[in-house]
Amino acid sequence: MDESTPGLRDAKKQRTRDQLAEVALRLFLERGFDAVSVAEVAAAADVSKPTLFRYYPSKEDLVLDRFADHQDEAARIVRERAAGEGPVQALHRHFRAALAAFDPITGLNDHPSVIDVQHLLYGTPSLQSRLTHYTEREITLLAEALTADPLATDPLTARLAATHMIATRHELGRANWHRISTGRSAADSLPQALADADRAFALLSSGLDAALREE
Repeated sequence: MDESTPGLRDAKKQRTRDQLAEVALRLFLERGFDAVSVAEVAAAADVSKPTLFRYYPSKEDLVLDRFADHQDEAARIVRERAAGEGPVQALHRHFRAALAAFDPITGLNDHPSVIDVQHLLYGTPSLQSRLTHYTEREITLLAEALTADPLATDPLTARLAATHMIATRHELGRANWHRISTGRSAADSLPQALADADRAFALLSSGLDAALREE
């Protein structure tokens, strides 16, 4: 077999994509995001600058693309929830399970490599700005799932609800990361993180239950 077959071409592209992200992250962590140019990343990965931009539309995406797999997570949870379980309940249940597993996406993870990435993310304004693009995609996908749901609501209500749901998940993650960044361990922070999640989703549910017909 040669690399002209579709499967091998796709595998090669994925290897290149992964290599670019790994090289970029290493350089950003070593020298700081703003101190490293796209040209330097391309040179270190032994590709041309145009090739890099074919894989990553922006410098920020070299860091943030690792979160792309989570863009449809909330929508998927809502679509796949058990019969009789409301959207807010499903997201609450999933977030609690993710906290218990110390999933990095919740902000509650104290592995050194995760802490390094979180420091980079929260300490770089351009990354925070670009992250809104990913957040917008999360909201759109969740709103579509709510609109297509058997308990379907109107598009505006779905969009408003999705915006609040995604914001809640993100703010909980930010609060958890703040604890870790002050030196607390993930294990010690877990009880408070769970309590915060329960309180946040209770507030969310009290405002959205009727609108989403979860009664």
